[in-house]
Amino acid sequence: MTQTTFGPDFTEEGILFRLWAPLHESVSLKIEGADPRPMYAEEDGWHRCTVSDAHAGTRYRFVLPDGLEIPDPASRFQPEDVHGPSEVVDLSAYRWKTNGWTGRPWEEMVLYELHIGCFTPEGTFRDAIERLDHLRELGVTALQIMPLSDFPGRYSWGYDGVLPYAPDSSYGRPEDLMALVDAAHERGISVFLDVVYNHFGPDGNYIPSYAPLFTDQHKTPWGNGINYDGDGSEMIREFVIENALYWLTEFRLDGFRFDAVHAIKDDSDEHLLHALTRRVRAAAGGRHVHLIVENEENDSDLLTRDDKGEARLFTAQWNDDVHHVLHIAATGETFGYYADYAGDGEKLGRALAEGFVFQGEHMPYRGGSRGRPSGHLPPTAFVSFIQNHDQIGNRALGDRIMASSPVDAVKAVTSIYLLSPEIPMLFMGEEWGAREPFPYFCDFDEDLNEKVRKGRREELSRLPGFDAADLLDPTAPSTFAAGKLDWSKRASSEVLDFYRKLLDLRRHRIIPLLKGAGDAVYRSAGTAVAVDWTLAGNSRLHLRANLGNEAASPGSKREDGETIFRLGRSDDGELAPWTVIWSISEA
Repeated sequence: MTQTTFGPDFTEEGILFRLWAPLHESVSLKIEGADPRPMYAEEDGWHRCTVSDAHAGTRYRFVLPDGLEIPDPASRFQPEDVHGPSEVVDLSAYRWKTNGWTGRPWEEMVLYELHIGCFTPEGTFRDAIERLDHLRELGVTALQIMPLSDFPGRYSWGYDGVLPYAPDSSYGRPEDLMALVDAAHERGISVFLDVVYNHFGPDGNYIPSYAPLFTDQHKTPWGNGINYDGDGSEMIREFVIENALYWLTEFRLDGFRFDAVHAIKDDSDEHLLHALTRRVRAAAGGRHVHLIVENEENDSDLLTRDDKGEARLFTAQWNDDVHHVLHIAATGETFGYYADYAGDGEKLGRALAEGFVFQGEHMPYRGGSRGRPSGHLPPTAFVSFIQNHDQIGNRALGDRIMASSPVDAVKAVTSIYLLSPEIPMLFMGEEWGAREPFPYFCDFDEDLNEKVRKGRREELSRLPGFDAADLLDPTAPSTFAAGKLDWSKRASSEVLDFYRKLLDLRRHRIIPLLKGAGDAVYRSAGTAVAVDWTLAGNSRLHLRANLGNEAASPGSKREDGETIFRLGRSDDGELAPWTVIWSISEA
């Protein structure tokens, strides 16, 4: 096993159990079936105990002086959920089949976001393996798995996890997750994990009872911030950084998506995000490891490149701005934050050519400025999509864009984002036009459940597609069940062929030109837009599109170079409704 500071450690003398509990002078270890035994307390807040007859499969808890029994915060597995005992797991026992796997270059990524519990009817790691051939044939090159850290209850999106080293037991054992990663690598598919380092869930987080996890010096949407810069913060930082290293080394993941990094508050000399990326990239060695952020602030400083074009910190950011402009075009929605992106073809062009729409300008919905300049970044610094868990699930009914939008409009925006030089990300089932909703769901005790119901009504009422009158109950089993994909509908889908053809075209014509991509220019007129990118070898990629119900022209009367894709028609530069034309020219 890779040596870590936290969690059980296999030694020649037996299993070393350890807990950093600086708020207590004494802690006991309780192994299932045995009486509690005192742990050795050290001056630095650590409590340790080696047990010679403990082994893989041993279940244990720690006992605080007041009698509270707690799981290991670095538990590798929780067979009885977050309030139950932790289980010792020997991760080194798994026999990998893909020892030669070193990952794939970032330019080759076609991401596929999925929720393990809803991806298959069974909702397990093992059952997800059976669907990997479908994804490989589709053209997907990377899974992006929603958070797995053990959460309370039977189902969750995963953003309320409390034990970040333990994959939730509802999906299977840690060895099953290893098998999924192994099987994906066998098929040439990378695996990314969504991780949450900005907060802990409200149920099952025992760390504050024995360690200074939170600080009132910083506030987040979930309460006090995590203590990354105050007294005792050194071990809190190490706990989180080692968690990323744990997933990277033990489970051989190819990268991460970091949730809401704008909510990670840290006034240290080296911000946690900088320390984390430095350590992860050092541990990666020669492997292709990629780091993606979600960042509401649109801080392009996190995406800067060195003089060789390599990411200094993060590889890319989820680009909500591209989603918003394409969503408005396809649906006509202008409610909530969509209003700030509506009725302005300039924003569509800017999002496609430069990444961020708001690069320091005032954003009315926020009531202040947003973003930093991003036009200097390569297009591969952005991940584009027309659906993801947030943009679907934070609607009252969790409805997808396919459920009510015109087919021509959806096909047009799909052909733009799948062939754009930005890195595309599909949401599970999108490729066959799945209409199952993906509503928000969770499973707490009744008191917390009621707070969630009330909070969803009050806090999200400003969001697009949200009407408290028809809000699904996020805590009901039926809401979780509604989000499961119906794979029987895949075979009869014409949409699937459309996606396959687009991704095949991307693989052969777009991806080879992405390494070293340069600047872009755009112009727009009404619903029409023209964008020209400089790619590898000074090749030029051209988009001419009309995302509207009336004919329009972006101002260009000719099509440049070789046309590689056409949807709709054009006449002397005027584009018919929902026309998209991609072409490539040589320098």
